[in-house]
Amino acid sequence: MEFVEYADVDMMMLSLAQRIRRELSDALLRRERAVFSVPGGTTPGPLFDLLAAADLEWDRIDVLPGDERWVPEDHPRSNAGQIRARLLQGKARQASLVSLWRPVASPADGAPLVDADVAPRLPIDVAIVGMGTDWHTASLFPGAATLSQAMAADAPSVLAISAPGATEDRITPSAAALNGAFNLHVLITGAQKRDLIEQAEGMDPMQAPIASLLGNATVHWARD
Repeated sequence: MEFVEYADVDMMMLSLAQRIRRELSDALLRRERAVFSVPGGTTPGPLFDLLAAADLEWDRIDVLPGDERWVPEDHPRSNAGQIRARLLQGKARQASLVSLWRPVASPADGAPLVDADVAPRLPIDVAIVGMGTDWHTASLFPGAATLSQAMAADAPSVLAISAPGATEDRITPSAAALNGAFNLHVLITGAQKRDLIEQAEGMDPMQAPIASLLGNATVHWARD
């Protein structure tokens, strides 16, 4: 694990935006299209604002939500909807958003359809993930019924998962898909998250799913 500490959140977002722009540019030199996986939620919002103004060949970039609740894009809790509203603006409007939702009854029904779309696009060129206070990342939640399948080396690119206590079922990239990224970044803020990620390094990934990614990741941290 590479750990990068910043003086403040603004500096972290600016530095990470510049780094990601370079990594995506490099990816477009390697192949025709690049895959950029990003989380939902509010933490990456300022990063998205900076990237939306970046000079990139966005029309050659596929943006992949880092996980998704099983709701359509126009639902207020859709990660895809949040990503479209915050990242796919300005210059980045030309990027293609790869939905993890399909108009079928459940993630279990939809996951094979999504996998058929996502798997041919892999590997991910640049991935950003966060971490919850229970050590979950993407929708790899400790205690989830299908977590062992999601953590397997031969897991599909995405699979259905039900987070304990969650109001919606979800679909998530597997740990293998995230670990296969050319550039993997963990974005966290605050003293508590720093303590937790340091603890996670020595933990069983079934108890702390973020631990499964740390060997390949750069962790970016600033105080709140």
